[in-house]
Amino acid sequence: MIGITMGCPASIGPEIILHFFSDSPFDADVLPVVLGDITVLEKCARDLGHKDLKIVPWNVGQDRPLLKKNTVPVLPLSSLSESDIIWGKPNVATGKAMAEYITEGVKLAQAGVLDGITTCPISKYALNQAGYAYPGHTEMLAKLTNTKNYAMMMAGDRLRVTLVTIHCPLANVAGTLTRQSIVQLIETTHQALTVDFGISVPKIAVAALNPHGGENLLFGREEKDIICPAIVEASAMGFDIHGPFPPDTVFYKASQGDYDAVVCMYHDQGLIPFKLLHFEDGVNVTLGLPIVRTSVDHGTAYDIAGRGIASSSSLSAAVTLAGSIAKNRKVNATTQRKS
Repeated sequence: MIGITMGCPASIGPEIILHFFSDSPFDADVLPVVLGDITVLEKCARDLGHKDLKIVPWNVGQDRPLLKKNTVPVLPLSSLSESDIIWGKPNVATGKAMAEYITEGVKLAQAGVLDGITTCPISKYALNQAGYAYPGHTEMLAKLTNTKNYAMMMAGDRLRVTLVTIHCPLANVAGTLTRQSIVQLIETTHQALTVDFGISVPKIAVAALNPHGGENLLFGREEKDIICPAIVEASAMGFDIHGPFPPDTVFYKASQGDYDAVVCMYHDQGLIPFKLLHFEDGVNVTLGLPIVRTSVDHGTAYDIAGRGIASSSSLSAAVTLAGSIAKNRKVNATTQRKS
């Protein structure tokens, strides 16, 4: 059972949830349940003309809801009034509500009620306005689960990337990179590929920071001083690791199946090629957490909220991947117990 947190109630979150339950073919082994607000979803259904959808309450302790087409089971965690919801206009009330969906989703996943969570987009500004001092979803989840070593992976059928630095100014990236942080990310990426994705011997590429991989120190020293020593150390630990490769070629090779993931030095280095290939069906996966967490790979899209044109493709892919990871983790745990 995968809990879908509704995200910001004023965003496209409610909309893509309704599209998902209306349009997506369901995996009979994965049961999605919305963690959100019935009033908001009912308003969204009316505004978008989803007359075929039936939104039904579900509470912990009841029997598992039945998976029925055009039925949206909802664990009600907020009671916003319709006057609180203006599409595209977040406020303190919506900020507190979206934080509650995340907090309760983590608790239910830790308790085993949910096998994982898939998160719809939030507004970092509204989150902070509501009193939650986190730079984003990932950091909030890490805090709630007491996780120190975590990472963001963007995953699609053709390409997977992980990021050494995430929300870091480009001017600060080179000074932020360390051998230890790169080795840690390689280890975290390898663990996720073997356990969560079921790849027995994953092959990982590392992207260089500078053009042409530094061109023999002509364009920078980071490859020689930091990235190469990290690759040597990771290789000695037994990982099938390669690079550093010039960024203008490594993503093409990975997309052709040469590598199972690319470790990237900074945010846009990995996300530009990833979104070029997986703009609509990409999935954000938080690695290192004790719970399964996937997310859509897009933001709140306040500019189109409430207009009925947002795609649910990424949400559908994220729920499917959350179910797959949860199954793989159970298989891995069973195998470890037997051995």
